[in-house]
Amino acid sequence: MTQGIPEVPQGGVGRTLTLELARVTERAAIAAARLRGQGNEKEADQAAVDAMRRELNLLPVDGTVVIGEGERDEAPMLYIGERIGGGGTAVDLAVDPLEGTTLCAKDMPGAIAVMAMAERGSLLAAPDVYMQKIAIGPGYPPGLVDLDASPAENIAALARAKGVHPSQITAIILDRPRHINLVSAVRATGAGIRLISDGDIAGIIFTTSPEETGVDIYLGTGAAPEGVIAAGALRCIGGQMQGRLILDSADKRARAERMGISEPNRKYELTDLARGDVIVAATGVTDGALLKGVRFKPGVIGTETVVYRSSTGTVRRILGEHRAERFAG
Repeated sequence: MTQGIPEVPQGGVGRTLTLELARVTERAAIAAARLRGQGNEKEADQAAVDAMRRELNLLPVDGTVVIGEGERDEAPMLYIGERIGGGGTAVDLAVDPLEGTTLCAKDMPGAIAVMAMAERGSLLAAPDVYMQKIAIGPGYPPGLVDLDASPAENIAALARAKGVHPSQITAIILDRPRHINLVSAVRATGAGIRLISDGDIAGIIFTTSPEETGVDIYLGTGAAPEGVIAAGALRCIGGQMQGRLILDSADKRARAERMGISEPNRKYELTDLARGDVIVAATGVTDGALLKGVRFKPGVIGTETVVYRSSTGTVRRILGEHRAERFAG
């Protein structure tokens, strides 16, 4: 056993890493939260990246970032292909040190530090591109919704399964110009739409508890790393999801092919995006519907973290109090 670092049991990524990953996202969230509301997205993102990298390198794993924000020539981001950890069990990492950089810079709700870890070969390895996504919560027949169906068909299928009129369905969609036709098509069914400025990981997770969140379905296109991380969370708490990489240029297709993607138009099911033993950890940076943000109090820093693990179906919420002097500098 390496001094100060717990061993990882054989088989799966290890129960001890549940709390270790919480520590990683806590540190990234605290670093970003120091820059809340200061209007500098890049500086806040870099602070989260640096903190996440430092903590990941303390873990007893042989980790590889298989999907993240940036590639090797874009370092110092946590780039795709970067090796992480102090050695040990071979794992895949999907990282988003600060999801919602604009939210953090403007001190708006919903910014989080988040990552997923799984056994080697379990997370989709792909370039940092956009992904078309659809997701619903648990309890429905397999294949109820489909990326290749129209918004009207998906809304109607979901409404029938719930035994309600389409007007009682709410879709969550990123508020982007690229979604103007999607928004029109959904509204034409009579369904409601919750538009979000950022944070589609949380948006997908919201579909798993519509009674609490009021969200029934996620539709639209967002970043691929967030898609893989969200798929990891759904593996833990239930639900359905499909994704398709948007490889709309020769360069993107070539990058994908170098990473082993031979079918550029492939529709990925949930277990294609994340399989095996998956752990997902997220810590709030700013207050949001999923998590409370970092609290700076005299001598103490407060955090709220949620950790999901697929092999046990466990969801842990962790309220942390950290001695502020250990985060000086």
